[in-house]
Amino acid sequence: MSNQLSNWNPIRDLIQMREAMDRLFEQQMQPTGRERAVPYYRLPVDAYSTEEAVVIEAPMAGANPEEVDITIDGDSLTIRAEVKPGATEGRNYLISERGYGMLERSLTLNVPVEMDKIEATFKNGVLTLTLPKAESVRPHKVEVKAAK
Repeated sequence: MSNQLSNWNPIRDLIQMREAMDRLFEQQMQPTGRERAVPYYRLPVDAYSTEEAVVIEAPMAGANPEEVDITIDGDSLTIRAEVKPGATEGRNYLISERGYGMLERSLTLNVPVEMDKIEATFKNGVLTLTLPKAESVRPHKVEVKAAK
C-alpha cells in the first residue's frame, strides 16, 4: 500500500463545490412530467411604516397589473405575478437579458390591518400596497388639561 501526500488545493475544492451546486440547481429546474419549468423569483420589496399604515412597494416590470395576485391569510401576506416572455417569433436576439417567470413574496404582518381599506396601485412598473393599521394600534394623542 502506497502512502501519498498531496498538497491541499483550495481552488480545486471550491470548483468542486461550485459544480455540485450547479448540478443541484439544474436538477431543481428540470420539468416534471409534461409541464415546463417556470423560473420562480423572490420578489424584492421595500416596506415601511407610517403612523397610519404599513406600505409595501414591489418592482414588477413586465407584469400585467390585472394579473397580480395579493392574498392575506391571517397575518401572512403573499404577492404573486407572472412576467411572460415577449414575442420571439421572427427575432434573432443578440442579447436577451429581461427576466420572465413567476414573482412571489410572502411576508408576515406584525400589526393588525383594516382589511376593507387596503389599497393596491400599480404605476411605472411598481406595485404599491397600502395596508391601513387597525385603529387599536394607531398612536393616539392625549390632551393634557390644566387643573383648576
